[in-house]
Amino acid sequence: MRSLLCRSLYASPTSFRPRPRSRPRPVSSMADGFAPRARLRGVVFDMDGTLTVPVIDFAAMYRAVLGDDEYRRVRAENPTGIDILHLIEGWTPERQRKAYEVIADYERQGLDRLQIMPGAAELCSFLDSKKLRRGLITRNMRSAVDLFHQRFGIIFSPALSREFRPYKPDPAPLLHICSSWEVKPSEVLMIGDSLKDDVMCGKHAGAFTCLLDQTGRYDAPEFDSVDLKPNFKVSCLTEVFPLLEAKFDLAP
Repeated sequence: MRSLLCRSLYASPTSFRPRPRSRPRPVSSMADGFAPRARLRGVVFDMDGTLTVPVIDFAAMYRAVLGDDEYRRVRAENPTGIDILHLIEGWTPERQRKAYEVIADYERQGLDRLQIMPGAAELCSFLDSKKLRRGLITRNMRSAVDLFHQRFGIIFSPALSREFRPYKPDPAPLLHICSSWEVKPSEVLMIGDSLKDDVMCGKHAGAFTCLLDQTGRYDAPEFDSVDLKPNFKVSCLTEVFPLLEAKFDLAP
């Protein structure tokens, strides 16, 4: 299994380094027809597993909500991941209430161990230096977003939690951010660690997408037949620096 450490892929421009380290190399481009040096005016991030270190055991949470047998069935039918929020929308109100209580309990446990992802603060500083907007879309609860802002002092605006409906993978939250920024979706990059939530949201909105795959999970054979592909894939956030400088026009 691949190391959790950043895996560099190509050689990098030298104009900006987030920290003293060996020179990162540009990441792989995964989309056909990408227009070189497209204008970029903002970056929208997922939170859990992208801006923060993964701490929630989603598999355990899904089993607690669905039960073992139903979990195995749903997982087999959804190789790119389980959309638990969408799934429980069709349940009875009482069953929904119990499910949301389980989900909220797992999320609260995650808040106690909240850690910022390596490279996230430096990447945000880089975006600020280029006068690029930064937003956030998460399926987590609002209190998690507020804690992130408070604990790490990095503010995203807009920052949309699951209280904004419809939530990812629907493109509505990303389109809302683009509208509030008064920019086109084609001038925005969506970065996240979920193919089914983040990449789908970005693609359906018409934005560029970057998949954060720290462990090489999406290199597995079961994802070869998945039609949905990101424009870019990186193994750590520090790989985003050369990506932005090589592929986008960052002029204000």
